Amino acid sequence: MSTQLADNGAAISRFLLHVHPRSRDTKNVYRCILVEFQCFVQLCPRDNAVCQSAIEAWLRRCALRLPEHYVLHRARVVDRFLDFLEFEGSIPSNPFAQLRLQFGQRVGTPIVRALLSPEPAQALEALKPLPRFASVHGAFMRSHIQLMQASGYRYTTQAGGLLRFDRFLQGRSDLVGQPLPVLLQQWTAEGTTLNHAVERQQVARNLLTAWQRVDPRVELPKADRRLSRQRLQEQRRPYIFTPQEVRHLLDTARDFPSPRSPLRPLTLYTMLVLAYCAGLRLGELARLDFDDVRLETGEIAIRETKFFKSRTLPLADSVVAALSEYLGARRTAGAPQEGSSGLFWHMQSAARYSRVMTHKLLVRVLRRSGLKPEPGRVGPRIHDLRHSMVVNRMLTWYREGINPQARLPYLATYLGHKDINSTLVYLSVTQELLQEASERFRAFAASSLHVAGGEQQ
Repeated sequence: MSTQLADNGAAISRFLLHVHPRSRDTKNVYRCILVEFQCFVQLCPRDNAVCQSAIEAWLRRCALRLPEHYVLHRARVVDRFLDFLEFEGSIPSNPFAQLRLQFGQRVGTPIVRALLSPEPAQALEALKPLPRFASVHGAFMRSHIQLMQASGYRYTTQAGGLLRFDRFLQGRSDLVGQPLPVLLQQWTAEGTTLNHAVERQQVARNLLTAWQRVDPRVELPKADRRLSRQRLQEQRRPYIFTPQEVRHLLDTARDFPSPRSPLRPLTLYTMLVLAYCAGLRLGELARLDFDDVRLETGEIAIRETKFFKSRTLPLADSVVAALSEYLGARRTAGAPQEGSSGLFWHMQSAARYSRVMTHKLLVRVLRRSGLKPEPGRVGPRIHDLRHSMVVNRMLTWYREGINPQARLPYLATYLGHKDINSTLVYLSVTQELLQEASERFRAFAASSLHVAGGEQQ
């Protein structure tokens, strides 16, 4: 595994233009790291070959004088540099990428730690994930997943649970030969948290239900509903934003400091407008394309989201105005106007905000607004804007004299739910909602008593 690297520094300059570091200091740091790496490789034998042994030697040299987190940072920069060279065709392959692929790793940090260990070969072998569905019941679980997906179910969450059970079986050779219910019982008993217990109970029921087709004598275990109730009690209650807090959040997004990305404050503002006014999920925001916005009709298209649903949402005039302002600024910033380009665009190589980055930036807006504390995961979440949209919509209907029950199917469709039961989960009972419902019942009861009293007279 070797790659040639002989360059006078022009490749480093091209790479820095490509990644566009946020500051001059970052650019200088990247250049120093890459120049040092290039000089080290050029001193190696094999005509300036970048191979696993050369990378390992460079990492060990760095580790002699730097803390581990500095070594990991330098390795990430070099990894990106070699990826860039491979992409532009300057080198045939990136050895870091080859190691990640060979040992089943999404990121390079475990690879670097393994190369720095006393026995790199053994440490790398230990990184290899277990083969998928290779246990004694793996073939049956694989065929069951294929059957469910062929029947129209995504079945991704359930498949993940079955894969974890398969890995458990591969690590427990002492259980070979035991009946499937016993194996499931052993796996469920190893759950360390309440969420683990609930998940493993559901996986056991799914698998035993499928096994009943093969052996009708198999009995399903009784569901312990107490576990589900306990988990529901432990779940954090959603935070319902008031209209004033939403306004403050939007103002904070408008003032978000971003000197190197002038479009970002308006981007975050528009994201929050859609998250609250249209009740969009984070993934739906990140997947929006430029062509999904239809200003002429005041609509936005949401494609292939949860429950295989696509929907077209009518938007309020104020939301259309916010989108129009953003699209104008996006065009001025030089964003592509192709329909398949990301609606929420940025200048980096991906050209659109990922779901992870969307979440991180919006949480930073929450913290800057003072609505969410700085440390930890406490406080309001971005998804709570969706809850707030449901509660505030119900309040508006009460105040306008509209029967909310008649509108719930429309609200469920707007939110992309499969039925109104999913929408009711979002309906947190607030003091204002209780007051409006009580007032509605009081008016109804008073009129009923008046009619009843008139009939008695």
